[in-house]
Amino acid sequence: MNMRGWARRVRWYLRELTGEAEYDRYCERHRRHHPLAPVPSRREYLVLRAQHREEHPHSRCC
Repeated sequence: MNMRGWARRVRWYLRELTGEAEYDRYCERHRRHHPLAPVPSRREYLVLRAQHREEHPHSRCC
């Protein structure tokens, strides 16, 4: 494995770990399912995600 491949894997891991990749996946899915609607900003996405988690607490332990 060369240095570039190693750096790519580390970058992927860190993006997954911090949740940064989650927003990118959301944007891709949003564009596919709602092509005419504007894509929410990262901040708007975080608010929507927090609201969804509050309304659907079944996945939390407490």
